[in-house]
Amino acid sequence: MSYNIGLVGKPSVGKSTLFNAATMNDVPEGSYPFTTIDPSIGEAYVRVDCAAPEFDESCTPDTGYCREGTRYVPTKLVDVAGLVPGAHEGRGLGNQFLTDLNETDVLVHVVDFSGETDLEGEPTEDHDPREDIDFLENELDQWYVGILETGIEKFQNRYQATDDHSIEIELADQMSAFGTNKDEIKQIILALDLELDPETWDDDDRHALAREIRKRTKPMVVAANKMDTPAAQENWDAITDDPDYDHLQFVPVSAHAEKALKNAAEQGVVDYHAGDDDFDIVADISDEQEQGLEQIREFVTTFGGTGVQQAIEAALFDELGVIAVFPGGAEAMGDEQGRVMRDCFLLPGGSTTSDFAYHLHSDIGDGLLHGLNCRTKRQMGGDTELDHREVVELVTTN
Repeated sequence: MSYNIGLVGKPSVGKSTLFNAATMNDVPEGSYPFTTIDPSIGEAYVRVDCAAPEFDESCTPDTGYCREGTRYVPTKLVDVAGLVPGAHEGRGLGNQFLTDLNETDVLVHVVDFSGETDLEGEPTEDHDPREDIDFLENELDQWYVGILETGIEKFQNRYQATDDHSIEIELADQMSAFGTNKDEIKQIILALDLELDPETWDDDDRHALAREIRKRTKPMVVAANKMDTPAAQENWDAITDDPDYDHLQFVPVSAHAEKALKNAAEQGVVDYHAGDDDFDIVADISDEQEQGLEQIREFVTTFGGTGVQQAIEAALFDELGVIAVFPGGAEAMGDEQGRVMRDCFLLPGGSTTSDFAYHLHSDIGDGLLHGLNCRTKRQMGGDTELDHREVVELVTTN
């Protein structure tokens, strides 16, 4: 599992419920602040159309599973605790929150769209979810501003000793933990029409720079939770039509519905799999249970699912641009034991044949001769960029 998806959100918005629904773990849930203290880590899945049927084969996964031509590929979900206003100043669990947050690649911000919890996670009425979205972005921006300011100070101190230095190099070094580099930093500075001289930047410039670096290095999806309530649906229309939030992707979610359906599926009551937009009741149940399930059915058929699976996939595929790659064989899909497409690997968009080889093992990368596209039987050079759902055989001396 090469990617970490961070679940973030203020207390009592259903974040732990969503985590449990996605991973079928059993972390504590409750309607009070800091139910979660330490980050919980679990295995979730993203769906990929299995390539095996294209070769008249059935896959035999070593990790995850396959159902009716859909491969469920594992990824890591992290329930990050401690988000309250002032987290960047160490308030609440702030310092630990930021440390844990930095271990993640992409964020799913769980927001109570019903407006029933305030910024502190306490029960209320008619709270505007936009305040929650704004405060998380502000907390992250202020965190980045602090690190940016340190980098600028180091640059200025070093510049006094030698003029053979560039601001983008200093900032990239200071912010390396965010997975950025000097070329990206320089590109962002120039895109904001700033000079490559921090002496010319005012406070607004520095904040804009920190915000843009944050948006690129900690991309985010908003999971609009509790969308099975009328108030949430009203808020959805208002917020998703607000141009101030055009930079964010929103996914309608009912974590409660997902957990209820998965529990019912485990008990043999319904036939349901993560991400389905409908389900079948397959057991005799009471009228009350049936009524509850029919209410859930109305939600999932209206919104195309409970949204839990969709939010995770939007984070990985849409925001990070991840691709799935299957190892295969140009002549035969199965290995010596007859196992077919045992693995499905998640790689950064733009990955090449060589990147894939090194992802599997450094020896494979070092000895790579070329790849073979198992669909077309054509040879692929080491610098050939891979497509999503590519099936590749690697020819190597090792």
